[in-house]
Amino acid sequence: MISRTRPTTSAVLLALVVAAAVAYALIGRHHPVATTSARATASSAQVCQSKLPSQAKDTLALIAKGGPYPYRSDGIVFDNREGRLPKQRSGYYHEFTVVTPGSGDRGTRRVVTGGTGEEYWTDDHYSTFQGIDAHC
Repeated sequence: MISRTRPTTSAVLLALVVAAAVAYALIGRHHPVATTSARATASSAQVCQSKLPSQAKDTLALIAKGGPYPYRSDGIVFDNREGRLPKQRSGYYHEFTVVTPGSGDRGTRRVVTGGTGEEYWTDDHYSTFQGIDAHC
């Protein structure tokens, strides 16, 4: 009788450990702490608004007054497909062109705004972002 109980107990314990590991992995992906750490990574690099190019400051001024914008696609939803900004619901981010002198198209510079007023700067077409600090 003892020999039958040990394999059954071991199998039950193993199943519980596996179930706990799976649950932890699934919950860990959606836990707010994961969002917080992603937010810290995306916004850890900050840039002073005063250090941005004059064209970026012009774009920020247009955003503050609600336009008009120089490009038809300004204000469209930025999907954050690259995952370089904190994960948010669809429609949370919007992108705006920063004019690049000498460029024949929209260029690679953008300001991306978030739904709670945060602003991000990228000069390499979404490869990197810096949070914009308006207080310096």
